[in-house]
Amino acid sequence: MARRVTPSQLRSMMRQAQQKQKRAIDDLNRGIREYNRKVKQEVDRYNREVRAHNSRVRANRQRLKNEIARLNRQTNTTRYVTYRVSVDTMQAAYERLESAADQGRFDERYNELLDLSEREAANNAGLMNALLEDSAIADNAPAPDEPESPLTPILQRLSADLCDRWRGALYSLSPQNPDAARHFCTSAREIITRILDIHAPNEAVEQSIPDCERTQQGTPTRRAKIKYILHRSGMAGEELESFVDSDIENVVALFQTFNQGTHGEAGKFSFKKLQAIRVRVEDGILYLSRLIH
Repeated sequence: MARRVTPSQLRSMMRQAQQKQKRAIDDLNRGIREYNRKVKQEVDRYNREVRAHNSRVRANRQRLKNEIARLNRQTNTTRYVTYRVSVDTMQAAYERLESAADQGRFDERYNELLDLSEREAANNAGLMNALLEDSAIADNAPAPDEPESPLTPILQRLSADLCDRWRGALYSLSPQNPDAARHFCTSAREIITRILDIHAPNEAVEQSIPDCERTQQGTPTRRAKIKYILHRSGMAGEELESFVDSDIENVVALFQTFNQGTHGEAGKFSFKKLQAIRVRVEDGILYLSRLIH
């Protein structure tokens, strides 16, 4: 039997229903506004990142073009011949990598790595230009009292010894140091070797890639270690492996160039040239660290 209500009770029930419906609508609208606010924040953040990314890409690409153009205009072909060969090899490897990227063979996961690769190619050509410049042989600019480097905290987490070695290398970068470039590049080579040995130990590489390339001593080559690191990081591609290997080889070639040069030559660089060497080496090790992490 239906419950009988008075007109007053009916009006009260209708008001309660209307109030409940209004609260539900208000809650829904608040939820929609909050959702739209968060979506807008995400869209704005994404757009900022895209603009920053595009700005970096344009800057790197323009700098690379400028450095290559300068390098092609260089007339001095008798100095640093061995290192120039390494520079050209790395530029060819980058062109192959860029071509593969243009063909869509790398997805969005590779975007940052490709940006950094372009920066490495620009640093590579830029250092060659700096070394060939006929600027003053030396200047009186002192080395910084406390050289700061984005690489320092990375090496500190990896090994206190490597961090100390890097700090010592930075302190050595003074035009007044008769062995500045040689000291710096020797330390850099040892740091690179240690990083590869720590993150790609021979046993792990051999277990993961039984048919890997090997040295004359039977141990995995540097390129095999690079391949192991890339695959472990979810990255792959022959062009990328080739570029990373040529990038590290280019840094190592600096040590070979200064070690085989005329006695004292490494200490006659201007502060500007020593800083160009630092940028090339520092970014090269940072690039390797990015591959690992």
